[in-house]
Amino acid sequence: MSPSPEFYCWPWVGIIANAQNDNRGYWLNEFSKYNPSGVEILQDGAQVVVRFGDDLSGFKNAIEFEKSFQDQGCSKKEWIDRRASPGASVYGWLAREDDYKSDDPVGNYLCTTGGLRTISDVIDEVIENRKKIASNLVDEIDTRNENMDSMQIKYSERIMSLGKMLEEKDELHRTLCEETRKVHSIIKRALNEQEMLNYELESKRRQLDSWSVELHKRESLIENERRKIEEEKKQNDLRSNALQMAAKKPRRTTYENGLRMLGEEQREMENFLATVRELERDCVAMNKMKTEIEILKMECKFEETKHLGLGDGDCDDKVQQKMDQMQELLDLLQETTDGIDTLEYYNRALIMKARHTDDELQEARKELVTGFNDIRSVHSANIGIKKIGEINEKAFMDTLIKRLPSEEAEVEARKLCCLWQEKIKHTEWYPFQIKGDKGNAMKWVINEDDELLRGLKKEWGDEIYSAVLTALLEVEEYNPGGRDAVSEVWNFKENRKATLREAIKHTLTQLKPLLRKMSVAQSNAFEREKRA
Repeated sequence: MSPSPEFYCWPWVGIIANAQNDNRGYWLNEFSKYNPSGVEILQDGAQVVVRFGDDLSGFKNAIEFEKSFQDQGCSKKEWIDRRASPGASVYGWLAREDDYKSDDPVGNYLCTTGGLRTISDVIDEVIENRKKIASNLVDEIDTRNENMDSMQIKYSERIMSLGKMLEEKDELHRTLCEETRKVHSIIKRALNEQEMLNYELESKRRQLDSWSVELHKRESLIENERRKIEEEKKQNDLRSNALQMAAKKPRRTTYENGLRMLGEEQREMENFLATVRELERDCVAMNKMKTEIEILKMECKFEETKHLGLGDGDCDDKVQQKMDQMQELLDLLQETTDGIDTLEYYNRALIMKARHTDDELQEARKELVTGFNDIRSVHSANIGIKKIGEINEKAFMDTLIKRLPSEEAEVEARKLCCLWQEKIKHTEWYPFQIKGDKGNAMKWVINEDDELLRGLKKEWGDEIYSAVLTALLEVEEYNPGGRDAVSEVWNFKENRKATLREAIKHTLTQLKPLLRKMSVAQSNAFEREKRA
């Protein structure tokens, strides 16, 4: 017959008898190492109730509280024996069923504030709560995995869309730069032509000014000549009158004087006619010059109007067309930039989601590593656990067994392997250097001139040297911060870290025989029940 379970007052309560002190702070400080949750003073300080938590940690503190009094010989048993004359000692114990059912103030307090429970009841309740928590966590993990897959798909789509948009942006930018260069060259050529035309216009203005000055001089000369001609004409009229008077009075004049006067009159007439012809030529030239001046003025105004954009043609059609094309490209570039800004906003949100998803994936990989250690797989499996950064001990064994006896070689190989594994962990030792040619990416490689590595190769040979170099490169790639060996799910066939899909597929493959056996066992059990 199994013993009946022992009942305790719950939440867990400790009883102190013969307290002789009614200060709660004193008792809380006295038993602070047991983490009491409260203290109650009963019977005017004769008895004290110490409350603990209602979980397993509270039960552990209550047991240690009771054990401290047992070690001092002041437990409940001694209290019952010495109750008549307890002396100055303080007694204490963990409240149980008999204390709960007692008729004293302690029993009344326990009945009011709690109940009776066994340890197994509390443990079962804790296990049930943990099962519920585990079930909720599994459901939440499944939901998050589904959300993660959908977010991964959206992330991939956004990345592809962003890549296309960036390519279009680059193409538009190149087109805009090319068109801008063309427009700049056209504008530069137009500015040069305008500068030449301005120079020509300025030259023509100066020429017009000089011609105007000359024209004014000629006009003044012509005016003077006209006045002279009028005066000479008056004189000729006077002479003609004089000749007529002489013809009427021949006796007072001689024939020679008449001939002389006639010759002078003829010469004066010829001079007069020559002067008139010269004046006519000057007038024709002056009119022609005026016409040319007016034409040049009109041409200058037309050229200025054309280059200022105020004439009938407004501006060059080609330049206007190029400017319109450039404006269209700028508008399209602005729209593309706005679209890219929007995509960058979504991209940042997706990156945050991707980081959160990556953290969850890392946790999943850690769980896979733990699970793989518990699953027995065949020796030739392609997927398994590999210690990244751990030195291959076989290289040390193969080298030392050639130099030492078998048993001694095994011990020395392990010692030497552990020594170099510790050296790899020290971050102060960094046998790497940057290497790369022009046009090639720079990368970190092993510094073959490192003193420790050169000494290792010289003393123990190429096989151990290669094993240490392999571990160094692995730990630098997968755990450069800590330099410790880390467990990782590994694809031994392709000599790389296995993907999460490969690891899950391998796990399912390992579980298929077990599931098949379970299915066969269930079928056999069903057949046996059916026959029975």
